[in-house]
Amino acid sequence: MEVYIYVCSVVLFLTSSSNGNFLKPGNLALSHEKRLIKDLIDTYKEAGVTGRPVKNSSEPISLKYGLGLVQILRLDEKNQVLTIRAWNRLIWTDYLLSWNSSDYGGVSEVRVPAKDIWRPDLVLYNYADDRLSEFRDALCVVSENGEVLWIPTSIFKSACSIDITNFPFDSQICHLKFGSWSYDGLKLDIDFYQDSPHISLTDYVPSNEWDVLAHPGRKNVIFYPCCTQPFPDLTFTVVIKRQVAFYSYILILPCVLLSLLTMVLFWLPPESPAKMQMGMNIFVAFFLLLLLLTDNTPPAAAAIPLIGAYYCLNMIMITLSTFLAVIVIHLYFRGPRTNKVPYWIKRIVLVGLARVVFMTNYVPKDKPPSQFETDPRIRKELKKIKAHEMKYNKYQPRELSSLTDSPCTYRVNQPNANNHNNHTHTSKNSIKENVDQSPDLSPIHLYQSLESDVKEIRRFIKTLIYKQRAQESLEKVRGEWRAVALVLDRTFFCLYTISIVVSLATMFPRGT
Repeated sequence: MEVYIYVCSVVLFLTSSSNGNFLKPGNLALSHEKRLIKDLIDTYKEAGVTGRPVKNSSEPISLKYGLGLVQILRLDEKNQVLTIRAWNRLIWTDYLLSWNSSDYGGVSEVRVPAKDIWRPDLVLYNYADDRLSEFRDALCVVSENGEVLWIPTSIFKSACSIDITNFPFDSQICHLKFGSWSYDGLKLDIDFYQDSPHISLTDYVPSNEWDVLAHPGRKNVIFYPCCTQPFPDLTFTVVIKRQVAFYSYILILPCVLLSLLTMVLFWLPPESPAKMQMGMNIFVAFFLLLLLLTDNTPPAAAAIPLIGAYYCLNMIMITLSTFLAVIVIHLYFRGPRTNKVPYWIKRIVLVGLARVVFMTNYVPKDKPPSQFETDPRIRKELKKIKAHEMKYNKYQPRELSSLTDSPCTYRVNQPNANNHNNHTHTSKNSIKENVDQSPDLSPIHLYQSLESDVKEIRRFIKTLIYKQRAQESLEKVRGEWRAVALVLDRTFFCLYTISIVVSLATMFPRGT
């Protein structure tokens, strides 16, 4: 029985195929939707895609446009290009795409290919891309009243002016200007989708680098010099703020630590070689940070980042402090070739700046200058040490009676008063015998020896005085130079502290 039914089915199939009616298109059972789409496309092929679909050429087409931000792909600071992924919503009315739903089984909405119907030539004015088309392929949703809804996705690359003054605490403002490239406002009037003058963030994916602060929109009507007709456009503004979590570890934290280390640098004594070595190391560290900063900022000539100026300021202050330390070390070990501090430096640094930075205790007190310091001829005369002559005739011997009272007289203790005369006579005789027998104890020789000793003592004392005064003079000059270095170093420290406070208050964001 089953075999019989199968054979009958094959016979009927072959019979219908032999008549040729099974494969004819007219005999296909098309749905109302496919029939409607076929009729709409056939109508458009007959009317043509080119030209506005209006019954009266003076009638404008009303276009509603809305922009939905999906993702911020990249903000290229060097090339000043903003790249975003967005959804576009376009609504307009096309009378060629209207129908009566009762004629097509109640179908009130269909999808047709966008390439087969007319579309407005909406473009991004400030584009920074070499692509010919910005909209991706998508079907158009057509209603029975001729309303067309087109929602293509796009990747827009727009030119954006970058302000890097407050980098990395900067906020950027980018504009996306949309309008018809060829139609004026009398032919194609553009307005906001659902009367919503802002960018939609319904499907927005948060960025790990930027935060969206504001996203308003504005309609502009511009009259260009070439034409008298108005040209409307929709300008959407995206205000984004950079997230500083990443830059806080590679730029901000090393900057703060090196700034604190630089403040310690100014407390080292200027004559210490460690100050120069430490200053050069900090200088190299700031230079490396500056190179790292240049890789993250555009080479703009109009403005430089404040953090870059802060790096340069640190490098300048470190260079001045190191240069000052080199000068002080040179003067400290220069010795007698040291020159005096000029008067104008004393007035400006040791008198003026020392009071400002509260370092008057470090300034050496001025003493009245001596002839040794003021008159160079005195120095030459003091080198020629000459002793004064003693006021007596060294070739005329004195009386022996006077010799008895002199320190050179030889006296013998008297045992009693009765032997005084004998003792005197004996002393005189002994002195005569000593003078005759010992020529070294003669009065002339004694006074000559005493005179030479006094001359040597006076020469030695004057030499000590000369060397002491010369050493005091050099030490005074060295002390003045060292005081100048200390005052300048303290001045640089105060300026550096003020610059740090001002720069940090300017660079870091303030709470609102």
